[in-house]
Amino acid sequence: MTQNGYFARDTQWHPPALTPGYKTSVARSPTRAKLSFPTSLSEETGPVFGHNILGPLDNDLIHNFAAADQSAIGPRIVVYGRVLDETGRPVPGALVEVWQANAGGRYRHKKESYLAPLDPNFGGCGRVITDENGCYEFRTIQPGPYPWPNGPNDWRPAHIHFSVFGQGFAQRMITQMYFEGDPMIWLCPIVGTIDDPRAVESLVAALDMTRTIPMDARAYKFDIVLRGRRQTFFENRAEGL
Repeated sequence: MTQNGYFARDTQWHPPALTPGYKTSVARSPTRAKLSFPTSLSEETGPVFGHNILGPLDNDLIHNFAAADQSAIGPRIVVYGRVLDETGRPVPGALVEVWQANAGGRYRHKKESYLAPLDPNFGGCGRVITDENGCYEFRTIQPGPYPWPNGPNDWRPAHIHFSVFGQGFAQRMITQMYFEGDPMIWLCPIVGTIDDPRAVESLVAALDMTRTIPMDARAYKFDIVLRGRRQTFFENRAEGL
């Protein structure tokens, strides 16, 4: 169902901002009523950083931070999919950025508190622009799970962060991708804030053995739907794009 040419937003698809089981939501959730401000022309039409300066290895996290003749350590995977709207139409020209922990579950970040080893040949970030059919693809290693200081023994399941930019600075969505068959998904307090199992399932990439690279990498398919009843769960905009 559309309203003024746009698909109606399903505000029940996302969890409430305040979910005490996810400890940091207590401080992050709004304490006052929301205010709505119109966007400016520059926000709607301004350029997105990175569209014109992608390097040849930006979508290859196995090698884009590695020394010459070296590569990242860990199980190699290909992650691919399409960026779509509610009707299944492709969204071309979207800047897809990803960041993740290494195979041991550690991020390359100066404030990282998990003492798993760093991989000197893995930077943990990459980017790609969707083609005319809304397709994207990148190579990486499967990240490891890691503990985090939410409860006495909480762990994040293996996941990859996604940022999807449109054609302007204000057109950005952020989400996370999990891996099919991981039992830790359903034990995660962040995932537990999502009431609808279908919303959780929209974040789980399916193993696709038809796209594997023999003796090299498994493949996972992850489509991103920007708006409507089938939209992917986005952590920064509860109402969708």
